[in-house]
Amino acid sequence: VQLQASGGGLVQVGGSLRLSCTASGTIFSINNMGWYRQVPGKQRDLVAIITGGGSTNYADSVKGRFTISEDNAKSTVYLQMNSLKPEDTAVYYCKGRIYADLGWHDYWGQGTLVTVSS
Repeated sequence: VQLQASGGGLVQVGGSLRLSCTASGTIFSINNMGWYRQVPGKQRDLVAIITGGGSTNYADSVKGRFTISEDNAKSTVYLQMNSLKPEDTAVYYCKGRIYADLGWHDYWGQGTLVTVSS
């Protein structure tokens, strides 16, 4: 199983970006997929998560600005980021809790850098 993330880049304060993450491989089921972010020297923190049933949860710092969504048919999760702030600058990682050949396992995508400039 591989997770491929894309969509990061450089954006000005107040701008928007949309991240995508697609899971591929022999996948039997996906329990949830989410986005995390990390800045140098700090731990990786949850940004948003969505379950297979469509329930969502957000970090307080992004509520009202970010929206996580999914396309189950494409095994893809999106993160729409609006009203971006400099403190949103980080490497963003997607993670999926996926049932594959090894049973249930957490799979991580490669990071995608988001830079918000003032």
